[in-house]
Amino acid sequence: MTPTVSTVIVAYDSAADLRRTLPALGREAKPGDEVIVLDNGPGGSGSLDELVAELLPEARVVPMGGNTGFTGAVNHGADLARGDLLLILNPDAMPEPGFGDAIRETAAAHPDWDAWMALVACRIDGEPRVNTWANPVHYTGIAWAGGHGRRLDEAGTAHEIPAASGACLAVRRESWLRTGGLAEEFFLYHEDIDFSLRLRSAGGRIGLEPAAVVDHDYEFGANALKWFWLERNRLATVIRNWPGPLLALVAPVLLATELALIPVAARGGWLGHKARSWRDLARWMPRLLRERRELAARRTITAGEFARLLTPDLDSPLLPEAVRRGPVRWLLRGWWAMVLTVLR
Repeated sequence: MTPTVSTVIVAYDSAADLRRTLPALGREAKPGDEVIVLDNGPGGSGSLDELVAELLPEARVVPMGGNTGFTGAVNHGADLARGDLLLILNPDAMPEPGFGDAIRETAAAHPDWDAWMALVACRIDGEPRVNTWANPVHYTGIAWAGGHGRRLDEAGTAHEIPAASGACLAVRRESWLRTGGLAEEFFLYHEDIDFSLRLRSAGGRIGLEPAAVVDHDYEFGANALKWFWLERNRLATVIRNWPGPLLALVAPVLLATELALIPVAARGGWLGHKARSWRDLARWMPRLLRERRELAARRTITAGEFARLLTPDLDSPLLPEAVRRGPVRWLLRGWWAMVLTVLR
């Protein structure tokens, strides 16, 4: 039986993106599918209603009454969804031909997968390249777009991955409910990492389906406020999800990372937002620790198995050369080898 798909799109000043994404999504739809557009913009839906009615009349626009963040809007859309699969799709991630069939067929081809992402492509110098084929997670919590800049055919065939990108992520309804959706306090950024690790910690599986491709209008960049969300949520993910023995073993590297980021943030002009991320974490800490205990109670894998979901290498081309090569790389690898030996 072909599963029905409920696509959830969070819109915030996204008219230009929706003009290319919604018609392409409509061409991939099957009977019983639904599209829910969550309007996070100020002042109600208004013109967005008209735009969506023009581009994809069968889609439904739900005003959020203001910016509730990506996480709050997705969770609300998921509560309204009725499909067998929940598909989280960025407004600027346009499905390529064949996407719909590929994302559905994965449900039957990999019945043990709880969630799977599409191959997220982008244009680099006018050429189609990989934006992300997974989200590698370093043991300090730093995560990035895996495979960025590689050829699309290098993605290979469908396979399991440690953590997925939320740019285009399909989740079985029962798996979504069991995992508890996105952590709303995150607002945006790193919520897909947190969701992936919570799902994996409870014994779930996540995959990549390279036959399903979306064209992401992507440009890497981070303003000062974005660094606040990235840094706060990175540390929140570590505190919530890292098993106790692993957290104790990587604590010195986490502290060294925080100290190293102070001059980096100062040079980049976002030191104030880095300090704000620490203040926000301190305010959030009682709740974080309570959530940590709740997540630990659901964990079905060992600390060593969790550790094997992480990587010691900061190997994204979007990260500074100094942390990807030379002494830093070997120090991080050496510490990680010790961690794995202890956990084993």
